[in-house]
Amino acid sequence: MCASAALLAVIALAFPVAGGEVSIGWLHWPVAGAAVLLLGLTAGFFAWRGASGLAAGVVLAAVVILGTAAALFLLHRGGVAGHAAAGFWIFVLALWTAAWKGIDLIAGFRSLSATRQRGVDLLVPAAFGLWLIFLWEALTVGFGVPQVLLPPPSMIMVRFAGSLDILWQDFHQTFMKAVLAGYLIGCGSGFLVSILVDRVPFLQRGLLPLGNLVSALPIVGIAPIMVMWFGFDWQSKAAVVVVMTFFPMLVNTVTGLAASGAQERELLRSYAAGYWATLIKLRLPAALPFIFNALKINSTLALIGAIVAEFFGTPIVGMGFRISTEVGRMNVDMVWAEIVVAAVAGSAFYGVMALAERAFTFWHPSYRQRR
Repeated sequence: MCASAALLAVIALAFPVAGGEVSIGWLHWPVAGAAVLLLGLTAGFFAWRGASGLAAGVVLAAVVILGTAAALFLLHRGGVAGHAAAGFWIFVLALWTAAWKGIDLIAGFRSLSATRQRGVDLLVPAAFGLWLIFLWEALTVGFGVPQVLLPPPSMIMVRFAGSLDILWQDFHQTFMKAVLAGYLIGCGSGFLVSILVDRVPFLQRGLLPLGNLVSALPIVGIAPIMVMWFGFDWQSKAAVVVVMTFFPMLVNTVTGLAASGAQERELLRSYAAGYWATLIKLRLPAALPFIFNALKINSTLALIGAIVAEFFGTPIVGMGFRISTEVGRMNVDMVWAEIVVAAVAGSAFYGVMALAERAFTFWHPSYRQRR
């Protein structure tokens, strides 16, 4: 792979970077040309001597960062935007090859230090995500993609930085009010009803099939009804979230309560433990992985439900409201800024649930690691 990166870097120097009426090559930008040459020399050295270990991965990553900076300079300051020629795309392919090898070397690093290993485990997905953002920028700017179709990340970030007050108001309306309220009510009521269903077999035979039916209902059918029932403010969006999160929690908790072993139940029965003692000391702990699985699923469903519900009636604030209105105004960069907020909020919410799951179910075999 290092040999491929070195070969592609050398080939890139033989082609023009920008087309148009007058083709412009790498010599027109000495710093960018030096970055291409450095990438080729480094990749060639590793191809000759062999690349292994964290140090080699860090060196390759550093050279890739330098090459990425050179490519971004050409896109935004060198006149390559919309006129990128073969030399530029061959260089991007060389960067991709070197980045792949560098990330692969870093991902293969193993350390006895938990802190160091955790840092490497976080670095790999972060580096991969940043590289995908660079490719998005290079493709949209290099090919001159119309901004109404797909704006580049740089344009989205500029709009994001200039609209922090609006984005915060939308986030507060949608997430802090509708999502959290609906999530707590839906998951809490689903958990309590699951205990009742487990206690009364008749409800298990009659309510669970109904839950499967309601889970299949489309959001676009529920949301207008909830708006008519609860009004245009966040309460109707919270009601949609309740409907979306109630039955996943119900089904998962009922399944988890049945997951405890027969021998353990017989042991507690031999100790004269009643239903509630068995539930608290055995069955609920055994059901925790299922409960947290529902909490993680609902953390994303709740945000999706609230945003979609805002398409059918809301005050002049909210993430769904902003997306629908800005699309009509062809302000696609603002739409993507709201999508970034939703993605970050949803990922953070999911991460909080995953951390809580790890804290409460550390005993589960899925968390056992080799020392």
